[in-house]
Amino acid sequence: MKRNDLILFAILLTVGLVSLLVLTAVLGDKGEVAVVTVDGEEVLRLPLSKDTEVWVEGYGGGTNLVVIENGQASIREASCPDKVCVHTGHASALKSVVCAPNRVVLSIEEE
Repeated sequence: MKRNDLILFAILLTVGLVSLLVLTAVLGDKGEVAVVTVDGEEVLRLPLSKDTEVWVEGYGGGTNLVVIENGQASIREASCPDKVCVHTGHASALKSVVCAPNRVVLSIEEE
């Protein structure tokens, strides 16, 4: 490699790194959040980056335990009779967890 090749390589590497830093600063690291609604009204927004357990009061006094663990959100316990929401697994950007009797919906959104 010649001296000019090294200079060109260093310039291109510097431009690439600066571009990456600028994009990271502008776009930020907003991440995903778990959004909980009860009877169509948003009641909670929880970051998936922090492990959390929250009891949510649903329609008619029903309750659901929303758990954020290892970057995933799910309903761990519910007062409803069928517990479909508990057995649904983790919510994702393409799949919400719904407790129909308590009218609780757990979904994932970009912040």
